[in-house]
Amino acid sequence: MPTVLIVEDDELVREALTRSLVRAGYAVAAVGTAMELMRRLVPEYADLVVLDLGLPDLDGAQVLKMMRAVSRVPVIIATARGEEADIVRLLRDGADDYLVKPFSGEQLAARVLAVLRRSGGAPPDTLRVGDLVIDLTQRTVTFRDRPLVLNRREFDLLAYLARRPGAVVARRELLTEVWRSRDVYDRAIDVHVYWLRRKLAESGASPDCLKTVRGVGLRLVALSE
Repeated sequence: MPTVLIVEDDELVREALTRSLVRAGYAVAAVGTAMELMRRLVPEYADLVVLDLGLPDLDGAQVLKMMRAVSRVPVIIATARGEEADIVRLLRDGADDYLVKPFSGEQLAARVLAVLRRSGGAPPDTLRVGDLVIDLTQRTVTFRDRPLVLNRREFDLLAYLARRPGAVVARRELLTEVWRSRDVYDRAIDVHVYWLRRKLAESGASPDCLKTVRGVGLRLVALSE
């Protein structure tokens, strides 16, 4: 799972960008200053950096030059500055792409994927947890070549857990990132987990692959017959 480092001083923007990229399948770290960024780059920490220009301690254009002195990590500039001269100068100074605010989380995720593809660091289109195979492009799931027929929400839930196999994912995070709402009752998760376990058992996999951690959330473990 590629790691994206977001450098953005506005906390609300930082949180929104983080949610979008986590939802797209990336590991995300976020900082608010240039100095925090530079500490993360030596040794190199991220597979890609999303860099705002209006940082409180240094201008992002200066930061980009500093980065290029010590690292070749891909950089996407994300800023409200949209003058063509600024865009051209920063691309010449080493930026790999340039986004002008406001932009959607989906657009950012698409730009991140495109830059990582060019640099050879794109995330896989397929997730594997044991013998379970999840094709994110075709939205299909198989266990030892036997297909599981899942509805949209079941697929999204399984794929989200499969991006962090073995890790406990909080129920509140699932409601926010899979259901995209904080107003859905926890019972919604229980119903979908019930049907997922049933369909996994019908395919030959152990329904115990979906572990409930009482009072915390769920985790997906390697599957076996």
